[in-house]
Formats: sequence, C-alpha cells, structure tokens
Amino acid sequence: MARLFGTDGVRGVANVDLTCEMAYRLGQAAVAFMGATVVLGKDTRKSGDMLEAAVVAGITSAGGDALLAGVIPTPAVALLTRELHADGGIVISASHNPPEYNGIKFFDGQGFKLPDAVEDDIEKFIVEGGLEGVVARAVEAGEEACMPAGSMVGVAVEVEDACEMYVDHVVRSIQAQGIDFSGLHVALDTGHGASSLTSAEALRRLGAEVTVINDDFDGNDINVGCGSTNLGPLRELMAESGADVGIAHDGDADRVMMLAADGSEIDGDVMEAVLAVDLKERGCLPGNVAVSTVMTNLGFVRAMRAAGIEVLQTKVGDRYVLEAMREGGYALGGEQSGHMILLEHNSTGDGLMTACQFLAAVRRSGKPVEEAITVMTRFPQTLINVRVQDKHALDGNEAIWGAVRAAEEAMGDAGRVLVRTSGTEPLVRVMVEAETQDVADGHARAIADVVEAELA
Repeated sequence: MARLFGTDGVRGVANVDLTCEMAYRLGQAAVAFMGATVVLGKDTRKSGDMLEAAVVAGITSAGGDALLAGVIPTPAVALLTRELHADGGIVISASHNPPEYNGIKFFDGQGFKLPDAVEDDIEKFIVEGGLEGVVARAVEAGEEACMPAGSMVGVAVEVEDACEMYVDHVVRSIQAQGIDFSGLHVALDTGHGASSLTSAEALRRLGAEVTVINDDFDGNDINVGCGSTNLGPLRELMAESGADVGIAHDGDADRVMMLAADGSEIDGDVMEAVLAVDLKERGCLPGNVAVSTVMTNLGFVRAMRAAGIEVLQTKVGDRYVLEAMREGGYALGGEQSGHMILLEHNSTGDGLMTACQFLAAVRRSGKPVEEAITVMTRFPQTLINVRVQDKHALDGNEAIWGAVRAAEEAMGDAGRVLVRTSGTEPLVRVMVEAETQDVADGHARAIADVVEAELA
C-alpha cells in the first residue's frame, strides 16, 4: 500500500480517495498525537465544508476542541496555532491542485509540519481503526476502556477575526522595517482561493494601490485557469492596469508567483535570490546560507556563489527545506514553485509574507522590480509532467533511466536532468536545464516520451 501522507499531507479526490471516514480518523489522530486543542482552517473548495464537519467530528469524538478559523490561508493556520497556544493545527486544502481534490495537513503546536515518523504513527493509528480501534483492543485485552462520552466530548468554537490576526501580522512585519508600499501599483490574482480574504487588504494597508481579480469563489473555480499555476490572467491584468508588479497565489496561499512590469516571471528561485542578497547585506542571513531543493535553477546557484552565499539543497518538498533550515539554524529557504519560508516571520510557506518581504527588499535596493531581479540569470528550463498509471514503477525502469543518462552525457556540465515522482498526484516530473531552451526542450521531450511509453 502506498504511504498515506505525501509531501504535503493527505490528498486525493474528495469523497472518493479522501473520504469523510478518513477525515474523521485524521481528526481523532490530531488529538491523539498533538493534543486537545486544534485550530482548523480550510480553503474555498466545495468539499471543504463536508471534510471540515468530518474532521470536527473526529476531534470532538476524541475529547478535543476544534477552533474554527473558516476560510483562511494555510500560513495563517500555522500562525494562529502559535498565537492561540493551541496544541496543533489542521488545514483542509489541496493547495494548487484542481477543485475536485482536497487534502488534510497538520501543524504541531509551534506551527511546523509533522516529521515523517509521526505521520507514519498516524497512518498506523488510522489503519488500525482510529480511537475506536484503540478502545476495542483494550477491551479485548481485558482492560476498562470506552470512547469519551457526555461531558468528555469536545466542542467546536469559531475564532473571531482569524483573517484579521494574520493580515495584521504581515502588515506589522513590514512596518517594523520602516517601509511602506505607497506609490506602488500591484496587480493581484488570488486564484478564487483563500487569499481572497487577506492579500489585497494587507497590501492596501501598506499603502499600495491594488487591482485584484479572481477574488470571488463558488467552490468549483479554485485554481482553474488562474492563480500561481496559470499566470495568463495576471499578465492580462498587468497590461490593462499598468501595474508595477503582479502577484498570484495558489488556492491556499502558501506559495506565490510574481511578474515584473516588463513581463518577466519572478518564480521562487528569483524571489529567494533577491531576499538572500538583501538579508546578507543587512547581516540577517545566518551562516550566509540559503536553502533550496534539487529543482532550483542553476542560475540561482551561480548567483548565490557570486554573492558569497552558500546554497544547501534538499529533496523536493517544503517540509524538507524546513527540516534543513531548523537543523542548521538558517533563516531563508524555498522552492522554485514559490514556496518560501522566512523563519523570522512564519513557520511554513507563506505566499503573502513572501511577496511583502520581497517588495520590501526591492524598496531597500532603490531599484524597480525588473532591475532588482537581474541579480539572477535563469538557465532555460523545461518541466514536463507525465500522468502515469503507477508512479512507483519509475524506480528500476531501465528504459527511462537509460534515456536520462543519454541526455546527461550529451549536455555534460552545461546542463542537468531531474526525473522524480509527484508527492501528491499520479505524475512523473521530467525537468531539464541547459544553456539554450531548444536543448532543454529536446532532451525533456525525449525523456518524457519514454516515461509515457513505459508507465502511462
């Protein structure tokens, strides 16, 4: 059986893969493995209400209390877990995935994602029947045991001003630097997601003029043809509005992608490059180290080397970036996808915080956005996602790895290849970087064709 938890919680098609029974058990697990008080938030998916009800039933059946934050960005749940002194947090969201998907992810009492070992313990708890299974086994062993009943069951309480607490946190982090965004025109695409309730408000409080799209939602439109995974609508808005910079979030706003006024795409690598140089210049980059993943662009590594900054690379997944940051005491880490962690400000990827800290760094530089981002020159990169029947069959497939070796030999030191499975979907990701786009495209397509022939 495949592992229940992927790189970012438990995910699947809601009511098919991610069932109410599963959500109920995960709610129980939150109490069993984290504690009696759990902050619970969700994004705008239609299935969010259904799964929220099931998670709440699980939490309260185990004797825990659910603090309901409603529709709210994922990083806000991490913040609220700390601010409200809760024992843990749960977010019901599938992040950037399509509307029919949903997910459940956990934060511990400090707002950090759970380590693999704890997730494995939770999976065992669920497979063995949850709390009911624990009670049944105890009774079979001759022990006195029963489910919480009467006054022992928990309650659900709404958190007033949950989004306001998060917005205020972000705004104050910029004001504390003596910076505001007056005179800056921001184009914003909230992707019909949770940031519809937070990002525009925060940017306006900081003095920016904000033109926003896709800030409504009906539960079926989250991430559809918009947001951080599709910058087309934001490009159009930039052209129409004449904005200085564009910001796009995914459904739960734990990531961000941006555009400069000249149309240049600002992905996580570029944002991290600007932030790293700014932090180093201010003496705020511990060890002069920036953490990234094996997916980071070669251009980022070269730019950091030129700036006297070491790059520590991890396997793909913001959880692994965070683990390396905490282990080494580092302040900045991120992924090309726009997941950025700034530990001074939050304990997880935070799209709004990242965008605001990036704009603050640009303001300090005295340069327009399009000039500030030239600190890094991106190597042409091609990423092809191949939908497959069994992504786990990638390991040991000689035809695929033979194609990878052929591409690596052809490019030598002037490029690289990375082939990996998605942690959340039945996909094999083929990434190639090279000195020219044509070379990257050609090798990526050749490898992807083999993957499709072997696994699709």
